[in-house]
Amino acid sequence: METTTVKAFGTKAADQPLETININRRELQVHDVEMEILYCGICHSDLHQIKNDFGMTAYPIVPGHEIVGRVTRVGSHVKNFNVGDLSAVGCIVDSCQECESCHEGLEQFCNQFPTFSFNSPDKYLGGVTYGGFSETYVCEDKYVLHVPKSLDLAAAAPLLCAGITVYSPLRHWNVGPGKKVGILGIGGLGHLAIKIAKAMGAEVTVFTTSQSKVEDAKRLGAHNAVLSTDAAQMSQYTGKLNFIIDTVSAKHDINSYLNLLKHDGTVVLVGLPPEPLEVGAFNVVMGRKSFSGSNIGGIAETQEMLDFCAEHHITADIELIKVQDVNEAFKRLEKGDVKYRFVIDMASLKE
Repeated sequence: METTTVKAFGTKAADQPLETININRRELQVHDVEMEILYCGICHSDLHQIKNDFGMTAYPIVPGHEIVGRVTRVGSHVKNFNVGDLSAVGCIVDSCQECESCHEGLEQFCNQFPTFSFNSPDKYLGGVTYGGFSETYVCEDKYVLHVPKSLDLAAAAPLLCAGITVYSPLRHWNVGPGKKVGILGIGGLGHLAIKIAKAMGAEVTVFTTSQSKVEDAKRLGAHNAVLSTDAAQMSQYTGKLNFIIDTVSAKHDINSYLNLLKHDGTVVLVGLPPEPLEVGAFNVVMGRKSFSGSNIGGIAETQEMLDFCAEHHITADIELIKVQDVNEAFKRLEKGDVKYRFVIDMASLKE
């Protein structure tokens, strides 16, 4: 298959910094959309992948799956996109399209496993897919999203992973007016969960180990904020919440949050702690409580989320950086030193 060489920012080994490299993008197929990448968010899973924390990284790797761009070319059979349209690509760029999950619009649960926007087997070119830290992206139109014009493009980029990761469970568990929702952890995911849950009409309570984030929670729209290391503050919420979204990716005691649920309440994990979490039997049996999980969302639901965020004027709180600052940004991300998401201005790749 014919290819085009484009400039990207990636690394050839876990212990090496990211630098400018050349990668190949496939020549346009009849159903493909090509976009110039304008902005790309930096997600914690990008950090895990470049460090090979999951043990599955193929080098060289070009991360980035929160991609916002402008359409530059379309294949001859593409009906939904025109040159010049604002467009986006999230985590998923292909799936089998034949299994039950795909038919239900749940491509994230594809039985054959979805193709992710980077470090996934590339069905077209062999090797692996390369992500959004690059000049362009080529993708089948089924997996490309429309970005509403009213959204700030740079601040909308994190919606493509962080936004859908919290929107999907909030929607699935019918969060809305009259529901009391807890959000555990305020980072890239948690700060968007506050905004989205509030826009859905829920009463939002935030739990954080950081006093400075307790103070920031109200600015983000939370009705209540709790320092989770303070037992007295925590005890005030015993049996009070309908639903808790847990964004924490470090070891933590899930049972202390199950105890905050009313009967039939649910804690949903969207973070990825490296070690197993232990659930005490009585903490779920008493009150018919659930401990569940959720992973990103399907393509149709991701479009629904973008439209919802446009309607409610929701974007991420970001720090916009140049691609030359990426290695420093990853060091800061590792320390949690960002409020609340780094986004790369990809025009800087041309410098």
